[in-house]
Amino acid sequence: MNKSAYKVPCLEKLLKEKRYENTVKIEVPGSKSITNRALLLATLASGTSGLSGVLFSDDSRNFLKCVQELGFKTRVYEEDKYIEVTGLGGVPPLEEASLYVGSAGTAARFLTAYLGVTDGKYYMDASEQMKKRPMAPLIASLRELGCEIIYCGREGYFPFIIRGHGFGRDEITVDINNSSQFLSALLISSCLSERDFTIRVKGTHGMSYIEMTCRMMEEFGVNAVYNSEENTFTIAAGQRYNAIDYTIEPDVSAACYFYACALLLHIPVLVKGVHFNSLQGDIAFLRVLESMGCAMEDTPEGVLAKPPVAETYSGITVDMSAFSDQAITLAAIAPFADSPTTIKGIGHIRFQECDRIKAIVTELGRMGISCTETEDSITIYPGMPGASTVNTYDDHRMAMGFSLIGLRAEGITIENPSCCRKTFENYFEVLASMTDMIKKDTCGDILP
Repeated sequence: MNKSAYKVPCLEKLLKEKRYENTVKIEVPGSKSITNRALLLATLASGTSGLSGVLFSDDSRNFLKCVQELGFKTRVYEEDKYIEVTGLGGVPPLEEASLYVGSAGTAARFLTAYLGVTDGKYYMDASEQMKKRPMAPLIASLRELGCEIIYCGREGYFPFIIRGHGFGRDEITVDINNSSQFLSALLISSCLSERDFTIRVKGTHGMSYIEMTCRMMEEFGVNAVYNSEENTFTIAAGQRYNAIDYTIEPDVSAACYFYACALLLHIPVLVKGVHFNSLQGDIAFLRVLESMGCAMEDTPEGVLAKPPVAETYSGITVDMSAFSDQAITLAAIAPFADSPTTIKGIGHIRFQECDRIKAIVTELGRMGISCTETEDSITIYPGMPGASTVNTYDDHRMAMGFSLIGLRAEGITIENPSCCRKTFENYFEVLASMTDMIKKDTCGDILP
């Protein structure tokens, strides 16, 4: 595969001539969100945890390297997707270190919070992309606790020096309007407080990720109590994480690109190991596909998405604030609907790897697809996309999501497909394998 660009094979003509009825079975890597949470939880536990089903990608490797550079003992078996981490009950082995988090938002926020409540001095740096993403709300919360932050560049962003001094207070406030990771970061490290600790939350963005965090904390031995009326979390003193063997789920975010093909290409799709009881909030995207005409069946092997009975599907209006990583996915299949699609509650995605609303509008516009936007929503109107080379903005979700368009529209090329290394480094190989299988099964041979 050309590393600088990937021309998506269009299946439109082929599948119009002959309906594909075989079930496409896909395997995706482990969840990035769960992998990186498990890595931090394992370092905070006392003893050695075994993590299986681990995702190995740019983000998780950067997180793992930071854990190792803090002095934690690890044993890594990448081929087996397995890592052992020996934690020291919340104490970093090294009191001083220089860490590079790359473009990993979880590493950036989780490690900053953890080190901000310990005793030590740490230099934190990041990629140019991560240096543009907000850190100020988390840093404001840490300063409430007595943490010193010395900026080495632009205020509110990487790089900076952390001097932690433990917990100077037993109650803080955090603003999560730009990222729920700020709250997850504080929740995970909160049990290190010697007193009952309360976090007051401003905003409700990304609460499905907060639920994931709390459920994983419980599995490792710490309970956070949520008060919905006051929008607070309280963590009772005296709780500690236990070293456990932990299995990481397949990445539902990655699976959704293939599940979208059930609607887009009118084919049955099953992603192995994905079930509706998943910890991951993006499982809600399967219900969106269901409301657009797909039938979902949770089988022992994984959720099976069956294509609509009708030949076409209608657009939808949906609030995706709880699973906004799939906004790009829905935007990519929206032009092929027979009515407009409006995606609401996604203003915060302007502050992710790129301004994702702007990127969607720009790239669909270059294909001749009409869109309108507000600060936190986008409406996409039906139409056949024209040939285009997609600028991915070094954003893995733009690369993966917009590749779906090329499966129905001729002449779609994805620039910089290697940006998918962030979470799913062989995405385009898996996509090519799927399209080759469909061609072979439909035509008896692999077409060029």
